[in-house]
Amino acid sequence: MSQDICVIVPTIREYECMRSYFANARNYGFDLSRLHVVLVTEDFCETDEMAAMLDEEGVSGEVFDGSRREEWYAEHDVEAYSHVVPAASHAETSFGLLYMWAHEEFDYGFFIDDDTLPHPDEDFFGTHMANLAFEGEIEEVSSDEQWVNVLYQNADEHGLYPRGYPYSAMDETVETGTTEIDGGEVVASQGLWTNVPDLDAVRILMDGDLEGQAQTRTSSDDFGDDFVAARGNYLTVCSMNLAFRREVIPAFYQLPMDDNEWNVGRFDDIWSGVFLKRACDLLGKRIYNGAPLCEHNKAPRSTFDDLNNEVPGLELNEHLWRIVDGVEPTAQRAARTAAPSADEVGADADSYADVFEAMADELADGDWEAYNNGAFFNYVGEHMRDWLDCLSALERTAPVAGNRRL
Repeated sequence: MSQDICVIVPTIREYECMRSYFANARNYGFDLSRLHVVLVTEDFCETDEMAAMLDEEGVSGEVFDGSRREEWYAEHDVEAYSHVVPAASHAETSFGLLYMWAHEEFDYGFFIDDDTLPHPDEDFFGTHMANLAFEGEIEEVSSDEQWVNVLYQNADEHGLYPRGYPYSAMDETVETGTTEIDGGEVVASQGLWTNVPDLDAVRILMDGDLEGQAQTRTSSDDFGDDFVAARGNYLTVCSMNLAFRREVIPAFYQLPMDDNEWNVGRFDDIWSGVFLKRACDLLGKRIYNGAPLCEHNKAPRSTFDDLNNEVPGLELNEHLWRIVDGVEPTAQRAARTAAPSADEVGADADSYADVFEAMADELADGDWEAYNNGAFFNYVGEHMRDWLDCLSALERTAPVAGNRRL
């Protein structure tokens, strides 16, 4: 069977974790020949050892440090767009998305962080693929703040909110119901995490931890049934344990963090998730949340280092989703006093690129001086435009999702 899944792993040290994911696949009979692994790393890392690990495991893959990425841009005649992938940042996962786009055989992508491990009692790859193929009834969650806490199921006990959840949306009233999902409607599957919760530095400090982790830990008991966020509701999307369809790539750019004059960091996957959710709402698609869980083993580091990276963007994070929520991708911006009906959803959007371009224009052309570091929104919008131009330069179009190997 040819490879149809691209697994993107940003790593500088713990690449050996992938052996556990490959072992999990073998234990559950998942066909490893479907995988092509892209390890995104740096010139100072053990690139030869990474390549040797893939060879020893018998898994197809490539290792891209900074030098190899520059060579790849040149080979594909997109050197002018190399700036869309920031240097020495977790947002280098965007390189993996460009790689996928240039290789049209990949129908699906996975993001896996190198400080995670699969749960041995869950079929990691198989569960994600089943989620992407899901159809039927599922729990739907909403709140009066238009935000869904992905840790809501045991929040009364642990009180946790994940990294990127707006402070202004806390203390929400949660509502749950059920909704019917059609086949092909799910375009992303977000697996959640046990052990170290994915919190921001302020919340980690409030939890009494100075080593960047958290005193409060999560376990499998903190998670119940899988769920989706209702239309018009946003949620944090963490890229440590995520599968997605190729079609979302135009709207799933991992934002240019860390390597910028405002020193904004740590919101690359969070903001990309906001953009993707808006696109999904307009296009009638869904983000599936829950299983498979992974074990998050975040290494100790100074909480204050993370805080320094997050503070420049904290105010912007409170406002980004409201800006995006008002964006329509065409001139026909029908005023709606309620959530769109099933017939209305997607009426103003033809593709992920259409929606993403509208959001890019809103940010790039807006006046954000009222916010601390507001000019970073303009910077992000310009990079979003360049992202779409880079995809076009790779001579690919947003293809229709395929289900042939689900």
